[in-house]
Amino acid sequence: MNTEERQLSELLHRVTPEPPRGVTVEDVALRLASQAGQRGDFREPRRPRGRAWAPVLAAASVFIVAGASAGIVLLTASHHSPSSSLSSSGATSSVSPSRTAPQAAPPAIASGPWAAQLVSHQALAPGSLVSAGNSLYAIGVVARALDRIDPATGSIAATAPLSSLPVDPPLVLGNTVWLVSYYGGGSVVLHGYDAQALAQTASVTVPAIGQVSSTAQGVLAAGPDGRLYLAAGDTVAVLDPATNQVIRRIYLPGIPASSVAVSPDGTKLYIGTALSSSSPFRLLIYDLANGTEVGSSSLNTGGGVGNLVATSGGVWGTAGVGMSEWSWFAPGGDLSRSFQVGGGAGGGLYSVPTLSGGTVWVSGSRTLVCASPATGRALATAAVPADHNTAQNFGTVAVADGHAYAYFQGAQQDGLARMTPPLACSAEGS
Repeated sequence: MNTEERQLSELLHRVTPEPPRGVTVEDVALRLASQAGQRGDFREPRRPRGRAWAPVLAAASVFIVAGASAGIVLLTASHHSPSSSLSSSGATSSVSPSRTAPQAAPPAIASGPWAAQLVSHQALAPGSLVSAGNSLYAIGVVARALDRIDPATGSIAATAPLSSLPVDPPLVLGNTVWLVSYYGGGSVVLHGYDAQALAQTASVTVPAIGQVSSTAQGVLAAGPDGRLYLAAGDTVAVLDPATNQVIRRIYLPGIPASSVAVSPDGTKLYIGTALSSSSPFRLLIYDLANGTEVGSSSLNTGGGVGNLVATSGGVWGTAGVGMSEWSWFAPGGDLSRSFQVGGGAGGGLYSVPTLSGGTVWVSGSRTLVCASPATGRALATAAVPADHNTAQNFGTVAVADGHAYAYFQGAQQDGLARMTPPLACSAEGS
C-alpha cells in the first residue's frame, strides 16, 4: 500500500469508525452474579414447580433486575443509534422501514405431545391458564399480574397488577374476569376485571357462614344462569354479577364447602366437602330449584380432593397432593363408580381436568388426555416425555384460536405451549 492509499484508508476509517460492541443481557446478568458472589449472598435460583406460586416471585426478582438493567442498555442504544435495532445477540443491525423480517416459527418441544411448540417463555402460575373467546388468561408470576395473552403470538395483550396471588384460576363470565383475591377466616374477596382491557371493575366481599375450608380447591364456579357460585364456609353463596350482591345461600350440614361446580343444564349443584386433607372426601348433590340435597357419596384417597368440573355425564375432580396428583371421573356424580383418567403427575406437578372447547382435558407429567364429557372415556392420549429422567409437565389445557394451549414445565425450559390435537379431541368426537 502506497502513501496515498494509506491516507485514504485512514480517512475512511475516521468517517465510518467500527461500531462499539453492544452490551448484552448476558453481560448484565454476569455482572450481577459476580457482584452477588463477591458479597457472598448469591444462590442459584431454583425453578418453580407445582403449586408453590409465592416462591416463584422471589426467584423471579433476579430476572427482573437483570431485565431492568438490560432495558437501560436498550434505551441508551436507542438514544445514540436511532436508526438501528438491537438483536438478541447484542449486535446492532439496520432494518429497512419498507420491509418486515419474517417471524420465525416457534421451536418444537422435543417429542412433545400433538406437535407441541413453545410459543413464549412467560413464567405463569401452574394451573392458572384459561380461555375465553380468542384470548387466553393466566397469572404471570414475575410481575405478579393477571395477563390476557394473544394465542397467535403468545404475547401479553393486557395486564393488571395484583396485590396478592389469587386462590383459584381466573374465571371468565361474560365480559368480566373474576379472581378469588382473598380466602380465609370468615370472608372471601372477589375482584372483577374487564375481559379486554383488564381494568378492575368490581370488588366484592362475601361473608362466610362459619370458617372457610382449609382444603379449598376450586371454590368459584359459574352457572348457565349467568350467576357465580362461591364456597363460603358452611354455605354456597350465589351472586348476581349485575349487582355484585349475594342473592341466595345454600346451607350445608355443618361442614365447609371446599369445591363447587354447576351442571351444564343448571339443575344441579355439586359441592365437595372435607374436614381435612387426610379425611374422606364427600361429594354432595343439590337440586338448585329448591336448594335440597338429593345425593351424596364418598371417596377416601388419603389426600386432598377438589377442582370439580361438571359435564353432561357427571363430575370430574382431582385427588392426591404433594408427590402424587391424579384426575377422576364420577358418572352421574357417584364417587362409588369413579375411575382414574390420565396418568397423573408426581413431584408436586399438576394433573387437573378442565372443560374447554367442548372437550375435557386432563393434564399431567405422564400423559395428556382429551376425554368425552359424557362418558369420561379417553378420546386420545399422548405421552409426555421425560428429559434425561427428569419429569416434564403440561398444566391445565385451554382451547383458543383452533389450538390447545398449556403451560409447559420442562427440564430445561418453561413457557406457553401450543398443540394441535387430533380430530378425535373435537367436541364432535365426544
